[in-house]
Amino acid sequence: MLMEDAARNAAQKKRGSATLKLMRTNYSLYIMLLLPLAYFITFRYIPMTNIVVAFKDYSIFKTVWESPWAQTGGSLDLFKYFKQAFKSAEFLRVLGNTITLNFLDLAFGFFFPVILALLLNEITFRKFKRFTQTVLYMPHFLSWIIIYGMAAQIFAPQSGVINIMLRNIGLGPIHFLDDKLLWIFTYVFLGIWQSAGYNTIVYLAAITGINPELYEAAEVDGAGRLRKIVHITLPGIRQTIVVMLILNMGRILQISFDRPYALGNTLVRSVADVISTYVYRVGIVAQQFSLTTAVGLFQSVVCLIFLIGANIITEKLGEKGIW
Repeated sequence: MLMEDAARNAAQKKRGSATLKLMRTNYSLYIMLLLPLAYFITFRYIPMTNIVVAFKDYSIFKTVWESPWAQTGGSLDLFKYFKQAFKSAEFLRVLGNTITLNFLDLAFGFFFPVILALLLNEITFRKFKRFTQTVLYMPHFLSWIIIYGMAAQIFAPQSGVINIMLRNIGLGPIHFLDDKLLWIFTYVFLGIWQSAGYNTIVYLAAITGINPELYEAAEVDGAGRLRKIVHITLPGIRQTIVVMLILNMGRILQISFDRPYALGNTLVRSVADVISTYVYRVGIVAQQFSLTTAVGLFQSVVCLIFLIGANIITEKLGEKGIW
């Protein structure tokens, strides 16, 4: 027993000395790491202490720590604002809208970048390939205000290009941005158009990591383009697809503010109002900071649960997760 302990201690000391030696050898890399580490601690982790606002009766005239803990009827009630949120029909509606829109984005938009990456990889004419990539990437760099302006012109009931074409064949006008069901379709379509091209970068990078000898061997065996895609390219990027799917599942309750806010209007508010716009309207405009902080904390916890759950399920199915 003593010999085993001595051997274990010796092994630990050896590992410790090897680690110190490695740090001395690469000290410049560790010094370079200090700046991003300081950034994340200062601007990401220290501000997280303010989540206590969700458990306090916060007032803008007091600091976070001076504000009293949440109370109901004179007694301590730390989950006061969580209860208030879940008793609110408005919050439950925006929660349902957020899940619905994110699920539709995931269901219809997740595989578009994969398909585009496979198609771009098959283009052999380099100049045309670069031109196509540039055209596909460009929408990503447009703000949603600009995209809404374009959509308002294209989908306008009377003067929009789409409705003019429909009117010429005896249909329309169709109110794409004013009808609730059609607004959801337009929202998802514009989201795919804006992000699909840029998201292909990840998959194209994964494709470049596939051994080209596999394609050469398949060509010798008489495999066509489709068979090479099915049996070489897709298995080669499967791990990347799984990781991206897990990360997207982790954002099931995270939704940007600018997209639904820019595309929404009073006619479709019942389906366009999501957590981000609710937080803006109730938290910033109505100044109910404790309530919206509680909503944001709930949103983050649920996203974390989805992320961990998706990773566990992926590992159970035999795939490699993100950790």
